[in-house]
Amino acid sequence: MNIKFTKMHGAGNDFIVIDATRAPLNLSAAQWQRLADRRFGIGADQILIVESASSPDVDFRYRIFNADGSEVEQCGNGSRAFVRFVTEKGLTSKSAIRVETMSGVIEPRLEADGSITVDMGAPELTPEKVPFNSTGLDAQIQGRDPLWPLQINDKQVLVSVVSMGNPHAVQVVEDSEAFPVAADGPLIEHHERFPRRVNAGFMQVKDRHHIRLRVYERGAGETLACGTGACAAVVAGIRRGLLDSPVRVTTHGGELQIAWAGEGHSVFLSGPAVTVFEGEITL
Repeated sequence: MNIKFTKMHGAGNDFIVIDATRAPLNLSAAQWQRLADRRFGIGADQILIVESASSPDVDFRYRIFNADGSEVEQCGNGSRAFVRFVTEKGLTSKSAIRVETMSGVIEPRLEADGSITVDMGAPELTPEKVPFNSTGLDAQIQGRDPLWPLQINDKQVLVSVVSMGNPHAVQVVEDSEAFPVAADGPLIEHHERFPRRVNAGFMQVKDRHHIRLRVYERGAGETLACGTGACAAVVAGIRRGLLDSPVRVTTHGGELQIAWAGEGHSVFLSGPAVTVFEGEITL
């Protein structure tokens, strides 16, 4: 099987993007892993599949596979790559599109300056819908945000739980660069309180409109940027009373801009999306 692909990235969060609008592409978990492998395949944090719309009120369907072969609900940086891909490939002439994902419809928009803004929808803040099992736990309230205790080996950490279509656990740290993300990230990702695993975010507040963020992504490990992780961190920071919208999010791969007007409102994610190269691979 020969597969044509485009390699893209959004602030260093890198993707393989494949056009499956003309013919379906159904691969095994092992084949997705092979594509994402940085030594034996193409290499990527996530693989993004562009499919034809399944209903008349959307323009495309968007499927996302992590580097470990698991299909996931949402990818914010990927959604920006998605709209640039369908525009560059002539699959749409619209500057704003509606895209169906596993977790609902998102609306990415190509701006006149070349940046891309995505309406990510409203965050889900009810623990059982994240999903997070809060049974038997007592939350500490900071501002309007419940901080949930998690036991990580011999220490307890306090996290905000937020879904941006995919689950996130956000904690505030004093120094994101010095924090042991590689050690704590997988322990939080696989914590028994998260039945679908979780993306672990480590946020350092620089001022009320600026944070530094590292994210250990579910199924991918630490990435250079995480769009939904940036959204979740800003939501948590605003609810805790630490941040004011809009917020600049500095990641290892670049900067993202997040705006959120509060409960019941959509989160807006803005940032770059870059095409790196194109090719064809045989599986």
